[in-house]
Amino acid sequence: MIVLWRISTLCNLACGFCAYDRRLRLPRQEVDSAEVERFASLLGEHRRTSGEDVLLSWLGGEPLLWPGVLALSQRLREQHGLRVSVTTNGSTLHRPGVIDAMVMALDEVTISVDDIGEAHERLRGWPGGWRRLEQGVSRLAAQRGTHGTPKLRINTVLMHDTLERFPALCERLADWGVDEITFNQLGGRDRPEFHAGHALRAADIIWLRANLPALVERMAARGVRLCAHDAYLDRFEASASGRAIAVTDCAPRRPSIFIDEHGRIAACSFTVDHSPMTTGDVRTARDIATLRARLAARQPAAVCGDCPSTQVFAKFGT
Repeated sequence: MIVLWRISTLCNLACGFCAYDRRLRLPRQEVDSAEVERFASLLGEHRRTSGEDVLLSWLGGEPLLWPGVLALSQRLREQHGLRVSVTTNGSTLHRPGVIDAMVMALDEVTISVDDIGEAHERLRGWPGGWRRLEQGVSRLAAQRGTHGTPKLRINTVLMHDTLERFPALCERLADWGVDEITFNQLGGRDRPEFHAGHALRAADIIWLRANLPALVERMAARGVRLCAHDAYLDRFEASASGRAIAVTDCAPRRPSIFIDEHGRIAACSFTVDHSPMTTGDVRTARDIATLRARLAARQPAAVCGDCPSTQVFAKFGT
């Protein structure tokens, strides 16, 4: 079981494609830490009684801005046997003690990197950020334990104007010592005004299909897994051509559930506004065991008529 939890909508960077850009004037919300610990203890009980592995993954905003998140993560690993991961912009890696704490607290770390050097800094509104990322990720790779944890993954948002530099970016990331590289296409639901000028086009998908196989092989030779499944590119192609792909039964194709900063539980982040279930409705380990079945029994939301969920389309496949 994978539980994706958006624990904060606070962010310290200014990304023109993101709903949590620090420049946007919107209410910022963080989860209640006591409710997180209560729910996580039920996840741990479910793990013990069912034998099912549980990965609890922090999302944001920028989740590493949430006070105490790394100490909490370490407790959840040690007390409940949960695996814990985070998706971060990497902006806190330079802070004293952060990398040491991440090594102790996390099983996986996904860091968002979208371009090389100053181009990445401009996309993220982060002057000097590239150098900090390079130093921080390299240090984290060097300080990992004997079992290679945390696993280091880089996720990239591919855009029309950054695509041709993606192979060079992968080579730089391999230099940093990462284990895996994944990518998303630029989405348009959060910031449609940015999407219009930067989205992938049909010719870009043709370029991707032509260039990815050799890049996957080059990365493998360097010990890096580049995820690039054909079914995932099919989703990209449909988006670029304006063709909808409806998914009315995603449960067999989706290993995760999603929880937002208000504690609402849904099949994915795109359907959370249609979900009446919250973490407060989950009182026992048995409730945890039936969560996915209860979500699968619900009527599809309108967004399911053109499903945008990356996991449903084999993002992590090769």
